[in-house]
Amino acid sequence: MKRLLYSLPILFLALFYFYPLAAILRLSFAPQGAIDWAALRELVGTDYYLQTLWFTTWQAAVSTLLVLLLALPGAYVFARYRFRGKQTLQTISTLPFVLPTVVVANAFTALLGPNGLLNGWLMRWFHLAEPPIQLQFTIWMILLAHVFYNYSVALRIITTFWQNLGDRLPQAANMLGASPWRAFWTITWPLLRPAVLAAALLVFIFCFTSFGVVLILGGPQFATLEVEIYRQAANLFNLPVAAALSLLQIVFTFVLMALYTRSQANMIRPLTLQSARHTAKPIQNGRDRLIVTVNLGVMLVLLALPLSALLLRSISGQQGLTLRFYRELFINRQGSLFFVPPGTAVFNSMTFALVAMSMAVALGLLAALMLTQKPKAGDGKLQTKLQSLIANSLDPLFMLPLATSAVTLGFGYIITMNKPPLNLRSSLALVPIAHTLVATPFVIRSVLPAMRSIRPSLREAAAILGANPRQVWWHVEWPLLRRALLVGAVFAFTVSMGEFGATVFIARPQTPTLPVAIYRFLGQPGALNYGQALAMSSLLLLVCAVGFVAIERFRLGTEGEF
Repeated sequence: MKRLLYSLPILFLALFYFYPLAAILRLSFAPQGAIDWAALRELVGTDYYLQTLWFTTWQAAVSTLLVLLLALPGAYVFARYRFRGKQTLQTISTLPFVLPTVVVANAFTALLGPNGLLNGWLMRWFHLAEPPIQLQFTIWMILLAHVFYNYSVALRIITTFWQNLGDRLPQAANMLGASPWRAFWTITWPLLRPAVLAAALLVFIFCFTSFGVVLILGGPQFATLEVEIYRQAANLFNLPVAAALSLLQIVFTFVLMALYTRSQANMIRPLTLQSARHTAKPIQNGRDRLIVTVNLGVMLVLLALPLSALLLRSISGQQGLTLRFYRELFINRQGSLFFVPPGTAVFNSMTFALVAMSMAVALGLLAALMLTQKPKAGDGKLQTKLQSLIANSLDPLFMLPLATSAVTLGFGYIITMNKPPLNLRSSLALVPIAHTLVATPFVIRSVLPAMRSIRPSLREAAAILGANPRQVWWHVEWPLLRRALLVGAVFAFTVSMGEFGATVFIARPQTPTLPVAIYRFLGQPGALNYGQALAMSSLLLLVCAVGFVAIERFRLGTEGEF
């Protein structure tokens, strides 16, 4: 029975991850059943696709550089200074990363778009006839959104490593006559470089696979590989080319993830790490106050302005402040272009998220139990080594969905889930299945640290006192795992609520989720449609914010396994 339960996560991964990817591979090389290189030749021989790959690469590189330029000074402030509200600001700085890309795109449109708050204020103050800031559908809007979205990733990774390095080695260099800058470049920077490289690679991956930001803010003239896969499959029905692009995307992403994993391994060095409380110093003089104030000011302007603009624009009408857009969400007007009222999309998202959360928690818990299973006393050396090898291989295997494009997965479902026994393409079950696949790794990474931290002596003591395995689990392990499992559940719920890349492929027209409904409203003219898109984005922002605050409240500590 235990082996059957442990096989469920592997079976789920095989059916809903490897099977669609294998179908994409087959469609790329053998669309008619025989080997055919036409799609790949078109991919290599057409300047448009090469330009798409080049744009995907260079915009990700520029976005990564801008993120590091802003995150490094911020990481220095959080790692080296102690001030009031530091923990709260760190939590706020991480919020943008858990937001759906649709919300991020709407936030920047609300702030910097032609009808955005900033243009509206400037036009009123200076009596201008046209908006002075023209960033809509430009590369600058994409870069700004990418910096906003990924700033917290780099800040968190670099800060966590930097604050534990301590200042003993730089102080020793200063005593030997080195200036502060020389001590930084010769001592601190070589130690910090692996963390910076890991952050840079992770940010590059997120920008390389950008979909919602480019699709909404870039307009038709900009396309990453993600956006082009969607256009070829959903708009042009050119499935072989879409499959070839997906294959190219998979190869690039896996290579980048391999480099990221190696850079993470390089972060593990034989250093004498110190507590963050001991390395941080209070603000002592005007110079310290200036450094902290400038960096925190830049961070708050970058992160708070777009979200504040989104919330303010959602309650602003032609006559001033109004809640009309929120009331309209629950009114089904006859003759609407949409199959369901927007309020129903809220219900759909909540329902799908609850189902996906339940499935992800069950599968993630089973996977974590399997990965932490201890050898039995009677097992031989060969069996013990084989069990350890399987566990070490399965751990990264369960993380593969995080390294794969959601658009690619959605496209894989379109071409595979149309035949018995997996005839799910028109089924409501396909959306929560896709969300579960994306959310399960978050549950595993939340539960594993807690499960690995349980002392074997606790289980042994309970067994000596007469407890059977079921009682040991319920009275010893479960109380220690509940908090971590709650964090994983909130992660899964939040990820499902905001998932857009795969859902836009597989959601049925009459059952859209919140991100899909927001995207549909943005594609329709009229102030009412745009206002309802902003209202739904604000609701989605509120849900994600509450979920993230819960994660920060209940998780075990500042360390994680991501």
